Amino acid sequence: MKKIAKLMSLFLLVAMAFTLASCAGGEKQYNVGIIKMMDHPALNASEEGFVAALKDNGLVDGENLAIDYKNANADSNNYTTIADQFVMDKKDLILAIATPAAQAMAAKTTEIPILATAVTSFTEAGLVASDEVPGGNVSGTTDMNPIAEQIDLMFTLCPDVKTVGFLYCSSEDNSRLQVEIAKGILDQKGIKYVERTVSNQNEVQQATTSIVSECDAIYIPTDNIYSASMPLVEEITVAAKVPVFTGENGMAESGGFASLGLTYYDLGYQAGLMAVEILKNGADISKMPVTGASSFEYYINGRVAQALGIEIPAEYEQYVVTPAA
Repeated sequence: MKKIAKLMSLFLLVAMAFTLASCAGGEKQYNVGIIKMMDHPALNASEEGFVAALKDNGLVDGENLAIDYKNANADSNNYTTIADQFVMDKKDLILAIATPAAQAMAAKTTEIPILATAVTSFTEAGLVASDEVPGGNVSGTTDMNPIAEQIDLMFTLCPDVKTVGFLYCSSEDNSRLQVEIAKGILDQKGIKYVERTVSNQNEVQQATTSIVSECDAIYIPTDNIYSASMPLVEEITVAAKVPVFTGENGMAESGGFASLGLTYYDLGYQAGLMAVEILKNGADISKMPVTGASSFEYYINGRVAQALGIEIPAEYEQYVVTPAA
């Protein structure tokens, strides 16, 4: 019995020594949660960019990093459940994709660093004290687009527009803000406008169908409901011969006519670089400014242009892309 007891003691000592050595020499493991509003190309690209930035800087999912991917499917109950779980799990950092996801997450914790992306205005959404000095546990990258330049593009490509239609989700803070800015620009130009709002995807068809007879062109901001519904919008607006200008290029590619927009992959990548600073270098998120896109690109959907019978000016022909139907 004494011999067995000695062997057991020796085994425990060796095991403890091995464990201590492993902890001393092993690399820190990080736990990151991603809460995404819903699936659509722009938000998915943001997620991909974020993960790529982590990987490019030595944080690899399945190795020294564990990423918990969650999709809320635009459901308020899902936001709450996911946010509560992330707090309970004591994540090292959370990425919230789109304004509702960021607001839901920020309501649940003031301790865990929250980086948000695909958010138009962090201040309007109540996420930060200011873009320059957030002051809390939230920062990230904004998808505010060049609205004045987008409106200019509308009148360059369609100079005969007399009335502009706005389509957006009334519950999305980012959409309301962009439309208000666009309305101010049109007021200065003396251009009339009409609008239809929706609260979910089921209302998109009716809203779009009802507005096409009242306007010469449509502007849709970076709205998540409409971003996920662009093929339907294309079907209705092309039949009515009404061009649709969008807040970002992915929406133009999937059914709109034209845009001057940012790249959501790049926006997510920027957020990923911020995450690296927080996780690996201990950066203080409360002092990390909210940043925006560094560049914008023109995009003209050649398939839609042809269907509408719009002739593209020579100086914009280089931006025409014909996506597959």
